[in-house]
Amino acid sequence: MRRLAALLVLLPGAALAHASERMVILTLPTGWYILGAGVAVALTALVGLAGGRLPAFGSRVLFDRPVLVPRVVTSWIGAAAFWALVAVGIWGTRDPLGNLLPLTVWTVLWVGLTLACVVFGNLWRDVAPWGGPVRSIRRATGWQGSIGLSRLGHAPAVLGYLAFAWFEIVSLAPADPFVLARAAAVYYLVILVLAVAEGEDWLEKGEFATLYFAFVARIAPFWAEYAPGRVRVMVGLPGAQVLRMEPLDATAIAFLTLVLASVSFDGLHETFWWLVQIGINPLEYPGRSVVWSVNSLALPAFWALSAATILAAIRLGVPKGTRFSDMAGPMMLAILPIAAGYHVAHYLIALLTNGQYVIAALNDPFGRGWDLFGLPDHWVSFGFLATRSGTLAIWIAQFAIILAAHLLAVVLGLKIAQRFAGGDRFATHLPMTVLMIGYTVFGLWMLSSPTAG
Repeated sequence: MRRLAALLVLLPGAALAHASERMVILTLPTGWYILGAGVAVALTALVGLAGGRLPAFGSRVLFDRPVLVPRVVTSWIGAAAFWALVAVGIWGTRDPLGNLLPLTVWTVLWVGLTLACVVFGNLWRDVAPWGGPVRSIRRATGWQGSIGLSRLGHAPAVLGYLAFAWFEIVSLAPADPFVLARAAAVYYLVILVLAVAEGEDWLEKGEFATLYFAFVARIAPFWAEYAPGRVRVMVGLPGAQVLRMEPLDATAIAFLTLVLASVSFDGLHETFWWLVQIGINPLEYPGRSVVWSVNSLALPAFWALSAATILAAIRLGVPKGTRFSDMAGPMMLAILPIAAGYHVAHYLIALLTNGQYVIAALNDPFGRGWDLFGLPDHWVSFGFLATRSGTLAIWIAQFAIILAAHLLAVVLGLKIAQRFAGGDRFATHLPMTVLMIGYTVFGLWMLSSPTAG
């Protein structure tokens, strides 16, 4: 019997195992894609510099119509939805993939709404949950003054975004519904009090989500322009709005570099390379609690390094007779497509996977065994991540997003540099071109690197 058992063990048979997209992506020729993307960015810059003819980035009115629902009403609806989600987070299931609060925050808003704003303009301003309540409270109390917060520029939004990035990337349980509900409720009330004290318009400067979505929406090919009682929907080349923006001040530059650095660090801190650097065996990842302190220091350090690198590239291209302070604000606008593009590419898989859980949670929003959409059991499926064709399709989509974002950044940078370069456009834009090639390679490398956690 023992010999028979040993023989049966040695016989070939099927093995049940799981393969993730990271395992499959290592079999793809990603190195050639990365090299090709870097060359494409370099050639675009060279052609733009040599030819001198760049797109006009014009726009036209798609249609003009009256505003159907006042923004104060949609804001109140957004506030009601916010507090309903907080209640679900507190009293609903503690399963992050079954509770609508973390699914809405981390998938619908942070990923899905960003993608929607990149295409259709700033959709957040119509549903942001503060404007309506702030306006109503100020009218009810008769307070129409301010406390001077506007003098700080975007500094409060910078601090808010840094805290948000730390909570998402570093904190121990950002997806725990109860933890997230308490954090969201506290943040909402703090912003509400500050906005009531300072005025509704302060939200566009000092509230990080409002500023973030306004920034990423600037590269959209469709956008809305509001007049009293009317809205005009515009269409133009992606980035047309960027060229109409005012130069960024120091606090806006800090905010934009933080947006880019945080999403880059979010990708970097999970890679085998990073874990080895901080003394962690990637194959025995111990969890967030062990790397909490290191990453808490590394996040702001990476932000400082990113900001210094970008500003140094701009400084190296400043022509004679031009002050760095006059050039930094306009040139920094060219970074907007890179920040938005890498965000969309980095979280694409989260949208495709957790997006299914959003639908499943809506199918039974209160965990009562409902089946509103008639979904079958085990409807959520990640099988496409375990196939070469599925992983290749995702990689190509990420590659295309990263490349398109950097090509747009190069063209916008060339357009902006024309204001300062005079006859030496090559020397003015060369450092930024090198920087954008480096970011292209860096971004695609992170997306294709093995990760843990």
